[in-house]
Amino acid sequence: MKGLFLVEPVVALYAFSSFLIYPLITQYVYRRLWEDLTNTTYPISGNTSRCGDDSSNHSSINDEVQRQASLFSLYTELFSTVPSMIVTLMLVAYSDRGGRKIAIIMPLVGTLLYSLSFLAVSYFELSIYLLIASSLLSSLFGGLGTFLGGCFAYVADLCEDGQQKTLRMAGLDMMIGLLAGAASISTGYFLRAAGFNWPFVTSASIQVLILLYAIFILEETVKKPPADALIQGGPAQRSALKQMTYGVYEMFTGASRRCQIILVLLMLIFTSFSFAYVGGISLMTLYSLNKPLCWNEILIGYGSALSTTVFLVSFGGVFLFTYCGVPQLLIVLIGILSVVTGMVLVAFTKTTLMMFIVKVPMLLSIMPFPVMRSMMSKLISKSQQGALFALLSFLENLTNNVSGAVFNSVYAATVAWFPGFIFLMAAGLCVIPVSVLGVVAVYGVDVSKEAKEVKEVKDPETLSEDENENTALLR
Repeated sequence: MKGLFLVEPVVALYAFSSFLIYPLITQYVYRRLWEDLTNTTYPISGNTSRCGDDSSNHSSINDEVQRQASLFSLYTELFSTVPSMIVTLMLVAYSDRGGRKIAIIMPLVGTLLYSLSFLAVSYFELSIYLLIASSLLSSLFGGLGTFLGGCFAYVADLCEDGQQKTLRMAGLDMMIGLLAGAASISTGYFLRAAGFNWPFVTSASIQVLILLYAIFILEETVKKPPADALIQGGPAQRSALKQMTYGVYEMFTGASRRCQIILVLLMLIFTSFSFAYVGGISLMTLYSLNKPLCWNEILIGYGSALSTTVFLVSFGGVFLFTYCGVPQLLIVLIGILSVVTGMVLVAFTKTTLMMFIVKVPMLLSIMPFPVMRSMMSKLISKSQQGALFALLSFLENLTNNVSGAVFNSVYAATVAWFPGFIFLMAAGLCVIPVSVLGVVAVYGVDVSKEAKEVKEVKDPETLSEDENENTALLR
């Protein structure tokens, strides 16, 4: 059976199955903690009686549940961070030689195990702290960073020019947004109609289908070297660890000094922006459960859906700005300012209507990610794409998990006196990527000629494929 070079269905269904349960995880932990701390059943109704009582005793209980839920997220992040980062760096870098599919399939197995463990805890009412152990187990197979790193490297293998690469990577982000939004809307109704168990069953079933597609239908883009490669000349098959180290080393040493500096600066922008953005977004659901909003599962579903529409709108923004010839660094700046505006407004929001309205300025917030991935991808040869996306996934995984730990701990300390402080902190941290972006704008006017020279020396056989990518970063 002939395979397909189409990774978009994998990304789309993975997004749907993941976001079908992601909003439920926080709600499930929140409800279990509420029941444990109050010895009462969690109130399930269409009103806001759960946190509508302004008595000091009720308010202190609600604040304690918020604090415990935030700390639970902190512990989960801490236990899963290191294994996931190591596996991400090794698998995606190894995919340059061993094939992209291994970096896509392994995280799918881990996600399936995590969904099944959540189903077991929910169905048998086991201790919620077993979820921390299941998160650790899942991280041994990689994580979202591994999966996306493999998918972006897969797309980079198939694209022949820079514009196509930018748009197709933005298209992957759009797929995530579309399916994640659909899943988020259905989550609240699914939860109210069937409880927690059936969403977990549905998510696990979809993940099984994705796994079968990835194994048997998705075609490999990397041609593996022959078994007698050592005899024919050249290095023997490297282990994943050696391939990771060698690939990242070659990615930097093979470039000119100017390209190295630009690459490092772009990575700094990417990680610092990811730290601020993910840290703030990760607490939206918990913030919405707290007073004065006191959202129920239906409102949380719509809120999550609106948050995920940023992927669709951001794709439209990238497509429109690219078509109109807007400089790529300016597109990144617009995305960062979109986040700053939205976070500041969310911090002072007190009503449900305003909570929906203030998310509108954040609709372009995803634009920096695909644009910067494409910019960095243009600076290196095709044979080093896996090493690049391995390092990017590693850094993204590191910053996202560290930001989760930092933001959850700060939220636990500040929720009693100003819950919105955490969003002001996220907006303030965006000063870092904006400042570095200014340095790149001044320093990196045009690295295309040097990138072309590096490819001609290191990888002349792929130069003709990369000629169309040699455009200025500021064009």
